[in-house]
Amino acid sequence: MKAIDDISIPDELLYAKDHEWLAPAAPFRVGVSDFAQDQLGDITYVELPAAGASFAAGQEFGSLESIKSVSSLYLPVDGKVTAVNEALRDDPGLVNRDPYGGGWLIEIAPANPGQIATGLLDAAAYRRLLGETA
Repeated sequence: MKAIDDISIPDELLYAKDHEWLAPAAPFRVGVSDFAQDQLGDITYVELPAAGASFAAGQEFGSLESIKSVSSLYLPVDGKVTAVNEALRDDPGLVNRDPYGGGWLIEIAPANPGQIATGLLDAAAYRRLLGETA
């Protein structure tokens, strides 16, 4: 596992306390943080919803399966899935190798785009959260 100082935390993203990230500009992508993928270990399977599915903030929208465990994924904001990263079906390890790029999970149309920061952490606050976890 990586040391907290070695975890990548891009400043342009917002983070949920359960380690999902949200790109706060279109396309509104959702993924898991470098910390989350590191804790899970080698991801072997990704379960994601179909495009068109709607979820409330905090609702489970899928899961990641690794050698260690199965981890639920929670949508950080209310929204409707507009796209699913189909590349993960054949290569779930993309989440490990590139969690903020090729390893994104879904794209959403947020229910309230002007309020997506509500309840989410900026990069500095997420770093503090990880520091408390270590």
